[in-house]
Amino acid sequence: MQELIDKVAELSGQNLYGCYQCGKCSGGCPSVWQMDILPNEVIRLVQTKRVDDALNSKTIWICASCFTCTVRCPRGIDLAKIMEALRQIHLRRNVDHIDIKKVAQGEINELPPIALVGNFRKQTA
Repeated sequence: MQELIDKVAELSGQNLYGCYQCGKCSGGCPSVWQMDILPNEVIRLVQTKRVDDALNSKTIWICASCFTCTVRCPRGIDLAKIMEALRQIHLRRNVDHIDIKKVAQGEINELPPIALVGNFRKQTA
């Protein structure tokens, strides 16, 4: 498990243990209402060696990398980079969350853009 935590830190370039769970990232996130776990909880899952729980959450795909969390973080942690690192690790495992061909057009219009971008990257890579 430690190698997964190290991989997240390497890919993101962030000190995962610098977060002291103030919740400002979650409090300012414009997409939090769609997430199954809060952004600060994602970091906590990684800190407590529950990386698979973070990787299996919807939150890492809903994060739009708008950097609101980064701007609000008193510790200067770039949570958007951590979310991207988690998405990359998940994609490297080659596990699909959705098959874009099976999603109805009305649902596509409701999906966060980063979910579509992540899926298209995987399908075309």
